[in-house]
Amino acid sequence: MIVVFGSLNVDIVVRMARLPAPGETVPARDWRMLGGGKGANQALAARRAGADVAMIGHVGSDALAQSAISPLSDAGVDVRNVGIAPHPTGIALIEVDAAGENTIGVVPGANAATNAAQVDDGMLTNRTTLVMQLEVPLAEVITLAARARQRGARVLLNAAPAASLPRELVDALDVLVVNQNEARQVAAGLGLDGEPALCEALGGGVRLVVVTLGSEGARYAHRGKTGRVTSPRVDVVDSVGAGDAFTGALAAALDRGADVPRAMREAVAAGALACTATGAQAALPRRDAIAALADTLP
Repeated sequence: MIVVFGSLNVDIVVRMARLPAPGETVPARDWRMLGGGKGANQALAARRAGADVAMIGHVGSDALAQSAISPLSDAGVDVRNVGIAPHPTGIALIEVDAAGENTIGVVPGANAATNAAQVDDGMLTNRTTLVMQLEVPLAEVITLAARARQRGARVLLNAAPAASLPRELVDALDVLVVNQNEARQVAAGLGLDGEPALCEALGGGVRLVVVTLGSEGARYAHRGKTGRVTSPRVDVVDSVGAGDAFTGALAAALDRGADVPRAMREAVAAGALACTATGAQAALPRRDAIAALADTLP
């Protein structure tokens, strides 16, 4: 089972021909309001990839809360441990250009109330994969990672948004997923010289370090060895949900017992497929499509 400890937001997505420069106004073609938040996106991605998933987080006591929760509950994600905070539901303001590139501004809102005590010890076993990100309080992420590690759960952190990580958190991880910018920040915070040094330092033993490369796929280090999966070429519509699709599919594959090379192929396939439709959650692919595309990757 996968337990996702993270953010739930409402995404306001605005599509335009190009992204505005500072101080510039650019007319937009349309806008949509959708469920979002890295935690919720990854929970839904893992669910669509075939996993049993429970979501842990907070929404506000406002009209937006149901828009954040409904996509998860409708898909069969367990949302019983999503709390209601006396703050507005978190929102993300997303601008997307004609090439699928985006800029995102996030207001955390109720996500700031998310805490490790929401996760009962019974949810953290050697059959659990705990998935976390950095859109909820870092202190709570650290606390929960340590407790999950002690109880034998697999601990996966997608270190996004980019931040330096304390050594105590890194030491509790089994899987670290970062993009290239995040890899540089994590490495610097640990006193390491860039991404290669990060992979060398952490990619030994049973630890898995994954660096996503956007349209170029991803590379990884595991048990002292390195690998690379190249992304298939797709018609990009919107890249907003690609990273969350990747992380959710990776977690789902590892949770069901897939080996690392297969899990990486499925993650890259999911990330690519998520770029072919609009919206972070609406674009998240399902298990059969992920498996079919993964089968074509070397």
